[in-house]
Amino acid sequence: MGIRVAVAGASGYAGGELLRLLAGHPEFELVAATAHSQAGAHVAAVHPQLTGLDLTLGATDAAGLTDADLVFLALPHGQSAALAAQLPAGVKIVDLGADFRLKDGELWRRYYGGEHAGTWTYGLPELPGQRELIATADRVANTGCYAATVTLALAPLIASGLADPADVVVVASSGTSGAGRNATVNLLGSEVMGDLSPYKVGAHQHVPEIKQATGATSLSMTPVLAPMPRGILATVTARFRNQGDPRAVLTEAYANEAFVHVLPEGQWPHTAATAGSNSCHLQATVDVDSGRIVVVSALDNLGKGAAGQAVQCANLMSGLPETMGLSVFGVAP
Repeated sequence: MGIRVAVAGASGYAGGELLRLLAGHPEFELVAATAHSQAGAHVAAVHPQLTGLDLTLGATDAAGLTDADLVFLALPHGQSAALAAQLPAGVKIVDLGADFRLKDGELWRRYYGGEHAGTWTYGLPELPGQRELIATADRVANTGCYAATVTLALAPLIASGLADPADVVVVASSGTSGAGRNATVNLLGSEVMGDLSPYKVGAHQHVPEIKQATGATSLSMTPVLAPMPRGILATVTARFRNQGDPRAVLTEAYANEAFVHVLPEGQWPHTAATAGSNSCHLQATVDVDSGRIVVVSALDNLGKGAAGQAVQCANLMSGLPETMGLSVFGVAP
């Protein structure tokens, strides 16, 4: 018998990717998966890519999850706290939603609305000291997808004193799966194909999370919806605070990290190279005109930006090798 795990919210894109990763994990035994409107459906009817996985989706309630040693919550923002409160104290939880990411309750109310549920251990192992905290935690708040992409590009530069935390600008494009699986007009194929469109300009909910994780004090972020199913490409720029080589800082920071790769000189990240993986690709330079630091970061929003990151944290929480059941390599073409 392995470590028994369950997924709440398994009918969504992140939930489906979790099921795929868990089904192939050598130590996790998938014992339950739940959904709301899809409860009672066979998993292959909801996720055809999982044909061969013999699993029926149950109703999303605590009773269907208590047999697990560890539960993944892949629910819409604001819905995790109520379910988490009903689970036994001995059940470990990784929440893929935003409910427990922020420390500041006022920021939660401003960006998400409603009452703040509290703060759990933040689930980004590559941040200094965070790996050890995750390994001893029973409750972990997984990162947001944009937050993971930008934080990995920015945090070492601010920590080193190279980048000015008061002058950070981000433009980031994301695939449509980042918006979830609900049917909405702006996500229809006819609306998305052949189009790039900004959204939540100047008010994206991942901004306070990025600031909290990186130490940035002022961050302007423009998210862009791109005509692709998965992936994020972020261009992060910052003013120099002290002179130095941003690429060298990133290379040193991630020298021993399995999933974060600073690419060779002249090679730039692109989303397809990270698809299906738990990797983040980075490259840095200095803008010849403005003199600003420029870092480009790419990852799979359903991988390192969601489900893969959650499994990475669950591995740590379970005393397993951090990379177990996760691929460093993308799928192409």
